[in-house]
Amino acid sequence: MQSGFVIFMVLIVALYGNEFGFWLAGSVAVLTLIHELGHAVAARSAGADAEISLGFLAGYASYRPTRPISRARQAWISFAGPGVHIGVSVAVLLVMGVNPLSRESFDDSAAAFAIWWAGPAIGMMNLIPVLPLDGGNIVTYGLDAIVPGRAQKLMLYFSIGATVLGAGWMFLNGYQGFGIFIAFLIITQLQMLNATKPQQRATSAWDVARQALDAGKEQKARRTLVAALTHPQPIPAPADLRMPPTLANRLIELLPRPLPHGDPGNEYVLANLLMMTGRYDEAAHYAAGSFGRHPNTLSAAIVARSAAALGDHDTAIAWLGSAADAGTSDDGLATTIDRAPELIPLRQHPTVAAIRNSLAR
Repeated sequence: MQSGFVIFMVLIVALYGNEFGFWLAGSVAVLTLIHELGHAVAARSAGADAEISLGFLAGYASYRPTRPISRARQAWISFAGPGVHIGVSVAVLLVMGVNPLSRESFDDSAAAFAIWWAGPAIGMMNLIPVLPLDGGNIVTYGLDAIVPGRAQKLMLYFSIGATVLGAGWMFLNGYQGFGIFIAFLIITQLQMLNATKPQQRATSAWDVARQALDAGKEQKARRTLVAALTHPQPIPAPADLRMPPTLANRLIELLPRPLPHGDPGNEYVLANLLMMTGRYDEAAHYAAGSFGRHPNTLSAAIVARSAAALGDHDTAIAWLGSAADAGTSDDGLATTIDRAPELIPLRQHPTVAAIRNSLAR
């Protein structure tokens, strides 16, 4: 729980200054936690490692798949949060003898009105099909099946347009109280859109961070790496993966936990560095999370190599299959099978041999 979450609850109480404010702050706090737990439980049921964070204005749930997760399952994870949020709040209202569909009923007491707002109302708003809301994520997963790789950008353009139109309608109809919510949506959408724009870099972020570290500027090095890992780059500058393990360790130790993510290219670099420094378990989980967000051959191959290094040959073979199925780098997978020292014990395995023979090299 971040301090911003507590500050937000205090602001709610201060804004209303009455019984309703206390009930609303308490209801929002409890139901936000339940909402994020809904995401986390659904993610873990899909075989992922999940974490939640409660911040200012919103809660967040992140998960790292330990095996490939289908788009439909990811959509279900997105729905689980608002689904349990609405379900629990409606159940509480019914136990209180309140009809959540009747304004006269839920407007009868401060407690009922606060729970209705914090529960069904906010839960349903979260299902509006615009990013970054859960409803927008659900639509994005569906759209990605139709236009792979372009879904998020298309949804961002739609979300910005729909939010601006919605803001205009609310302003004209006297709903200015939703201004903070609308502003939060638009600012987040613009940040997400800006992150999709190409940014030319003369050198890789890892080289910049290395230079900053050599100059004793650890904070600059950390900011550089976090920005590179969290902001997608269509054409990231290549990083030198041949750096000494001691340097790789220093760079890795700069990063916050959970490890940041968002750019597939830099996630791949980090997963390689984790493996290079012997952090096989962390490398496997991080690369699996990257594969879950952006299915690609090389991330799956890192999971396979890390699992093999840990002695889990069955998992390694399964991930080599996932790497082949992703089909984004047959040559890279062939080279990995041929040269990766961790896979030496598996090269003669019938399944691995069949995968290798299927590759065009």
